[in-house]
Amino acid sequence: MRIALFLLLFISTLNFAQDKTPVKRDPYLQAPSPAQPKQVRPEDKVKIIHADEIKKSPEKYDGNQYFTGNVQIEHQGSILTADEVVLYNEENFVKAIGNTRLQNTDGSVITAGEMEYDANTQKGVARKNVVLTDPKQTIKTDILYYDRLANQAYFNTGGTISDGQNVTYAKVGTYFLNTRVVDLTGNVKIETPQYTIEGPNIKQNQNTKIADFLGPTTITSKTNPRNRIYTEKGTYKMDSKEAFLTKNSRIYYNEKILTGDDMYYNQISGFGKATGNVTLDDPIEKRYIKGGYGEIFEKKDSAMMTKSPYAVKVMEKDSIYFAAEKIISYQRPDTVDIKVKKSYLRAFKKARIYKSNAQGRADSIAFNETDGIMHMYTNPILWSGEKQVTGDKVEAYFNTKTEDIDSLKVIGNAFAISKVDSLTLKDEFNQVKGKFMTVYYEKNAIKEARVVGNAQSIVYVDDTDQETKKPERIGITLSTCGIIGALFEERALQIISCSIGAASDTYPMSMIEPSKRKFPDFNWNTKDRIRKWQDILVDTPNNEEIQYTADSELFDKAQKAIDDEKAKEEAKKPKRVRK
Repeated sequence: MRIALFLLLFISTLNFAQDKTPVKRDPYLQAPSPAQPKQVRPEDKVKIIHADEIKKSPEKYDGNQYFTGNVQIEHQGSILTADEVVLYNEENFVKAIGNTRLQNTDGSVITAGEMEYDANTQKGVARKNVVLTDPKQTIKTDILYYDRLANQAYFNTGGTISDGQNVTYAKVGTYFLNTRVVDLTGNVKIETPQYTIEGPNIKQNQNTKIADFLGPTTITSKTNPRNRIYTEKGTYKMDSKEAFLTKNSRIYYNEKILTGDDMYYNQISGFGKATGNVTLDDPIEKRYIKGGYGEIFEKKDSAMMTKSPYAVKVMEKDSIYFAAEKIISYQRPDTVDIKVKKSYLRAFKKARIYKSNAQGRADSIAFNETDGIMHMYTNPILWSGEKQVTGDKVEAYFNTKTEDIDSLKVIGNAFAISKVDSLTLKDEFNQVKGKFMTVYYEKNAIKEARVVGNAQSIVYVDDTDQETKKPERIGITLSTCGIIGALFEERALQIISCSIGAASDTYPMSMIEPSKRKFPDFNWNTKDRIRKWQDILVDTPNNEEIQYTADSELFDKAQKAIDDEKAKEEAKKPKRVRK
């Protein structure tokens, strides 16, 4: 009896004619136009391999015959099994119901509650608890559309993709079985053991484990959700955890934010780099660094910026600007309390600094942002108003609460210069120098200096005329002491103390020649003076040198009088006459 049934099943594939009423099919499986019916070759027809029974009922499937019980059909090498199959022979179309399973020639398998398959177009639709599996992944969805010719599968009702390590959720997905690429759109979410990836359009290559981001996408750390990557276009290597970002990208790490035109980040090593319009923002430190190229080292909590970099320490009253050929920032645990981190900023090669009341230059600058201590190394020079301080090394101490400079320490060859009258171009400068110097600020201006070791000063001395009540120049005081205490006033430098081997003399202007009015190493610098914060963006603003006029009228008159008197004396001497 069963042998006869098998023979009947094979014969039915050739001879059973179905009703002429077209089958109701999914819109995805559009039938060819009746005006141009497609001629189907016998070898392209669906073949019935096995079924337990053949049935036909007017109340079911529009009276079309159907097969039940362990139904198995074959087409172009693919095998479809189901509990029940309706074969529309003239249209070469199949409907399968219950425990459907499609085994494709490429090794992929689709299981579902029901399927429709058009053998002419080799397109199909699977519904109800659909699962597509292949050696690379498993796709689960409610409705799956597949095209055997194009080797594609598609869903638009939401689905999940699992590769054994990662699980992906998406509203819409297209799977290219040849290349193993999945194109996902609509609230895409990828869950990995360490990260969550979310975006509107992500392409995954299941062979290479590479994902392409096409739209605003975020990669968030599960251990620390504040550490994350954002990009609007990029590539991500799922295995090596490397991100290549090319549009509106940001890397959030250790409460900092790195941005740039093109970026790279390795989530395993914590190394990242960026080129073009790079910014490293540190909201906690209220500081950001800009440049053309930058690198970050997450595990060392450090960063480096080059290609015309500059940094801005944002302060409520008066921000500080830094620039150099290279800027490094890093954090280290406090030696007293390791739970407290201290922040540091270093500028190397041609370092510059600007603050409204202090501007400086040095070969390198190191700034302890937490404690407010700044070190200037190698040929440092600091300007404050019309005052200039130089030395072998300068240390500046900031009040972290008021954000103002409290004091300076100048170590080695300390030299302070102040313009006697900033409103004139007279070549008149008060000067004090020595081995070491401490400079104190008051109301954001240099107020006092204490010089220790071979201390010397050149000070212009004025007095008030009792009749005119105007200042009158007395002369210049030259002092040499072990220790000098100097008080900077608006238009004067007052020596308030001179101790240990003190020697001080005041010379009227007629008695001191111009060359003695400055120390041999006098170095008043106007060419490199930083006047505005934008001046730090270049090695030097290259200002036009200010030309000062020396006031030597009294000395010249006195010298002329001396010369005239010498000439008179020479004239009185008898002249020897040759006989």
